[in-house]
Amino acid sequence: MNTIFPKVKKNALPSTESSLKVKNLIDKLYDNEVLDNDEYLFILNNITNKDTDYLFKKGNEKKQVYYGNKVYLRGLIEISNYCKMGCKYCGINYKVDTVERYRLTVDKILKCCEEGYKLGYRTFVIQAGEDSYYTDERLKGMLDQIKAKYPDTRITLSLGERSKESFKALYEAGADRYLLRHETASRRLYEHIHPSFMSFDNRRLCLDNLKEIGYQVGGGFMVGSPTQTNEDLVMDLEYLKELDPHMVGIGPYLCHSDTELAGNMSGTLTETLIMVALVRMILPKSLLPATTALGSLHAIGREKALKVGANVMMPNISPTENRDKYEIYQNKICTTDTSDQCRNCIEARIVGVGHEIDLGVGDYIDFERKEK
Repeated sequence: MNTIFPKVKKNALPSTESSLKVKNLIDKLYDNEVLDNDEYLFILNNITNKDTDYLFKKGNEKKQVYYGNKVYLRGLIEISNYCKMGCKYCGINYKVDTVERYRLTVDKILKCCEEGYKLGYRTFVIQAGEDSYYTDERLKGMLDQIKAKYPDTRITLSLGERSKESFKALYEAGADRYLLRHETASRRLYEHIHPSFMSFDNRRLCLDNLKEIGYQVGGGFMVGSPTQTNEDLVMDLEYLKELDPHMVGIGPYLCHSDTELAGNMSGTLTETLIMVALVRMILPKSLLPATTALGSLHAIGREKALKVGANVMMPNISPTENRDKYEIYQNKICTTDTSDQCRNCIEARIVGVGHEIDLGVGDYIDFERKEK
């Protein structure tokens, strides 16, 4: 049973007193960019619909300080749905036999980049399951070709856990950013939603290695995972403050019927937006995507995320014939849209909520790439 953001609170303060304390803690977080463990927990245990309005307003205000209403666009290329890992929530883990597997050749990846570049994207996000086919040599060759043809772009990789030597080789070949969501900072929860051969400690080690090498690093977590508690979410907030990543991907847990966690309730829009707004205030310079999962959960979920602190969107430029095969969760949106349809739709959605697109490379503020 999902126990985060309980609707009935035992031994709670009177509503007016509790709400005032929540508001004061939000103000304190806005000013100081950090709270104590028990203060985060008080917010999550006591926040009401009225309080969320205030939190969302403050999250948006904090974003304005560094980014105004700009939204960076990244072209997403899902290059493979093969995966050797067994994350119990994921629809493309190695155990799922209902998936039609695919891999993109380097030529097809370059074709996606060409289309994305014409549409104005200056960052390509190259994502896959943990597919051993993509060796360092294959990836280095791909990176060399992309950077030679499009030297004014950034390349973000999201390929799962690799050795420090591998991360370093890919960085030296031209990769600029690496997304590796930690999924949860709670060891108990991590071990509940992952198989025994996956390591909580190695996940963290990978993130530390990526930062040491010099990447713009992305962490992140799911909201509403089975058995997740508010205490678990506080651990996420504290871990992110410690890690200090450049990007944070926050999305709802969306239950997939072909996984080991089938039958559980998915996370909700409001719960996820609360965490987005809190992270914006904790890491005010961070790049926060309005995730596709939020758009799949709610018709205007991504737009709502922009209004509480998110400032990145990632339109899909993968071949349309492969998009519905990259089914991490079910009922994923935009799988049949062409890349230009997706581009036009995204811009209309962004402008429609008072924001503007930024087609620059969209680096983290103050970031300077280390020399090889």
